[in-house]
Amino acid sequence: MTKDTTKIALIQMRCGTAPEKNFARAIEFIRDAARQGAAIVCLPELFRSQYFCQTEDHKNFDLAEEVPGKSTAALGEVAKETATVIIASLFERRSAGVYHNTAAIIGADGKLLGKYRKMHIPDDPLYHEKFYFAPGDLGFRAWDTARGKIGVCVCWDQWYPEAARLTALRGAEIIFYPTAIGWFKELKRDEPFSAQRWEDAMRAHASLNGIFTAAVNRVGREGDLRFWGGSFVADPFGEVVARASHSKEEVLVAKLDLTRIRQSQEGWRFLHNRRPRSYTDLVR
Repeated sequence: MTKDTTKIALIQMRCGTAPEKNFARAIEFIRDAARQGAAIVCLPELFRSQYFCQTEDHKNFDLAEEVPGKSTAALGEVAKETATVIIASLFERRSAGVYHNTAAIIGADGKLLGKYRKMHIPDDPLYHEKFYFAPGDLGFRAWDTARGKIGVCVCWDQWYPEAARLTALRGAEIIFYPTAIGWFKELKRDEPFSAQRWEDAMRAHASLNGIFTAAVNRVGREGDLRFWGGSFVADPFGEVVARASHSKEEVLVAKLDLTRIRQSQEGWRFLHNRRPRSYTDLVR
């Protein structure tokens, strides 16, 4: 690969009831992605466990861990072994009573580059995240890697154009979205609409910012949720360049032509033609 290309992998996986088994399987998926040439690998949201936010249960706080901590140390060894950048979504115990939904970004040398704490926290049927997570306080960021400058948002952040725009303005060439989103068992009539709207939102972020977006979801049924998979990568014109199925575990690998970013941003100049002083009502 040249400096103008990079290869990424999205790990679309099922998550069982045993966290250590999920973690071990995730590591094997990462090694598989590396064998296929991936330089950056992203795992789905909260991959160590099943999606526990379907209920409000204090016992689930036992799943939380420090970041950096045991998981980031183990993933750091894998990152160094495979020479890959790893994005891992974890349940962070920040301090007594303060928890975050956090993505750790681990460099190909095994060192922690940084972390992003999920900003937008939903509180919907089967998505009781406000019970567990405090909103993020680290801002929207981007990290330089040897294979591109990356940003990370997490799941519910994907519905907010402000999050994508600010991450793009930090210089991100690819925004990764670790996700856990699915259909309600009793709302099957909304299945095609919901999944398409989810994809359309992130394709729009890619197009309107002139960057790549990469969304990774889990699959399988957990309680009343059936996770719809559909992990995908969109290019800086909003076109899907790789897409996974809605039901199978997959290591979705995509080779990205980073020159497409300049073509989109210079051709359409959406970022150049912004008028920030006219947008002050957004923060009132």
